[in-house]
Order: sequence, then C-alpha cells, then structure tokens
Amino acid sequence: MIKRVFTAVCLMLLSILPAVCCTSAIIGAKANPYGRPILWKHRDTSTIDNKVEYVASRPGEHSFVALFNAADKKLREAWMGMNDVGFAIMNTASYNLKDDKVSPKQMDKEGFLMAKALRQCVTVDDFEEFLKSQPRPLGVEANFGVIDAYGNGAFFETNNHSFTRFDLKDAEDHILVRTNYSKSGRPNEGYGFVREANACHLLAPYAEKGEITPELLTEKVSRSFWHDMKQRDYADGPDRWVIDQDFIPRFKSTATIAIEGCKPLPANETPSKEMVENEYIMWTGLGYPPCAEILAVRCAPDGVDPSLKGSGTNSHSTLGDKVKARRSEVFPITKGNGDKYIDMTKLYNSEGTGYVQQLVPKNLEVYAKERARRDKRQ
Repeated sequence: MIKRVFTAVCLMLLSILPAVCCTSAIIGAKANPYGRPILWKHRDTSTIDNKVEYVASRPGEHSFVALFNAADKKLREAWMGMNDVGFAIMNTASYNLKDDKVSPKQMDKEGFLMAKALRQCVTVDDFEEFLKSQPRPLGVEANFGVIDAYGNGAFFETNNHSFTRFDLKDAEDHILVRTNYSKSGRPNEGYGFVREANACHLLAPYAEKGEITPELLTEKVSRSFWHDMKQRDYADGPDRWVIDQDFIPRFKSTATIAIEGCKPLPANETPSKEMVENEYIMWTGLGYPPCAEILAVRCAPDGVDPSLKGSGTNSHSTLGDKVKARRSEVFPITKGNGDKYIDMTKLYNSEGTGYVQQLVPKNLEVYAKERARRDKRQ
C-alpha cells in the first residue's frame, strides 16, 4: 500500500513539473544592423518532433508559415510563425500567472490561439484586440511575443482572463527577453531565471553596438553553454561530461528560430504579400539547436524546404530526424539519469570536429547567401 501511494505521489510530482519551457527575445530594428526587428524563440518541449508547414489562406483570412508538432496533421496548433502581411508570433510558457481554478484539461491552448491569430492579425495592436475578443477562459498561461511590418513589437503576458502588455519601444537597448515566468506575475515564482540571465549576458555586448542579428541568436546564443550563476562557459572547460542544468540549450530543446522582419513601413503603407514573401525570413533550425542546420523559410507555397516539412515517417521532418540522431550522440547514456549528462566532446573538441564547430560555419554561409538573395530584390 505504501509503495503504491509513494509511486502515485511521484507520478503526480512529475506531472506538475514544467515540460514546456523556452527562451525567447524580441529585438527592435534599432538593435539590428540591417534595421529589421527580430522575433526569436529557442523551443523546449517534451514533444521532440517538430516540422514547418505553409498554411494556405481561407476566405477573409491570411496564409502563414509556422512551426508545428509533427503529430499535428491538421496543422491546428502553431508554436511560432509569420503570416502574409508581416505579423509574427511566438510564445513561452509562464508559471506564475494563473490565478484561477480552471482545470488542466481546459489549459494548454496556446498553439490554437497562435494559429488563429496568424490567420487574423496584421499589427501588434490587432493582437491586443484579438486577445480582448476571445472567449474566456482563454486556456493559456504564457508570454506571447509579436512583431509587425511597422517595426512594432511587444510581449503580452497572458492568463485565462487578462494580460499585461510590454512594448518594445519602452525596452532598454530595444530588447525584450522572456523565459518561463512573467514580469507581471507573482514574484519569485516560475522558471528560467538563469536562462534569462544567460541570454542577457550573451546579448549585452552586441546590444550596445546595435549588432544583434538572427545568426547571433541561432549560432551563438542557442549553442552557448554559458552558465550565468557560475559565471562559466562550459564549452571552454576541460570537462567531458557536463550536467545539463540551466543552459539555454537543453535535452528537451527542439528548435531555434529567428523571424527577421522588414525595415519598418510608414504608418500609411499597407504591407503586401509580395513584400512579405521577399523581405521576411524565418531562419529555422529544427532539432536540438547545438546540432541544428539553418534553413531560410518564406511565407509562400514554395517557401518551406522539403526537409523541414512533415514528409517523413509519422509526419516527421527528415532534417529533424537527422538532428535528433546527432542529439543521441551528445546524450549517449540511456540508463538511469543519462539524459542529464552532455558529452561536450561531441559538440566542441580540440580537433575541431564537434557538431557546433562544424555546423556554425556552414550555417553562416546559408545566412550570407540568403541575405544576399533577399537584398538583391530591393
């Protein structure tokens, strides 16, 4: 009897531990050398298999491209994406906002809400009105980050019945960072405090110079093993086995994506589908970010590389599966708490054959090539 009760308690505790996290940032146009805002999300989730798909417009609505779970065959829950008029959205789970007794069965609706917003919204202000108009309870506890074609950006810290808006224009250094708690929520509750400090530390030198780029976010921040609490970069240390705790990349990290928008439009100009297709790029790395390859995604029927789509077995992305296999090398211990131990030699080593060492130069070539192609259209 005691054993059964103990097991039940353990299962209950496991069920309430956060399985969905993420590290994110909104970067203003003034903090980017190309004068374009950026929406960045480093996704952490127990749903390891992701894909990217284009969703065609329906009458009176917008088309969009977004990150989906592989099992989402009907493409109902978007976890980050951009639409054909330049509205882009992402989220991080929050754990200090919920103030009601809405049951868990009615929660976790963030993906549904974001897919709906991508179909309907044009501006950041539209998203605020959208949130106001939705039936309560919303079924969410999240920080929603959004940008638009006019250079606006904001986080909406949202629970079932209300939200608090934090505008990019009011942010120091034109940067907003969020992890898994909300600034407007209950103090000292939530998760991701060290990850937030990690991100701020890594971005600070570039923010001062207005040099934050998508490649800084996907190639440096999402692949960094800086630990702010310990003031140490574990990628530079002598240890082969490192405990996976409070780094931005985690065992459950499944994507790093930076949506780079257009140079802010004048208030009297309407964003066009052609402009968005040519100007917006969703720089996408599926799978465990330190092992990920970056591909450029555009909001167009042919804007998603086939390797990112759910065309593989069980609707998996073939590139995602490739990166998942690499992650198995980085976390090779399968017994006990093996998934808590990183073999750093698979990522960084003196021979220069680690995955981070090999992939970053190739990814930077992709950035240069795709950026040149975009800028040539101007």
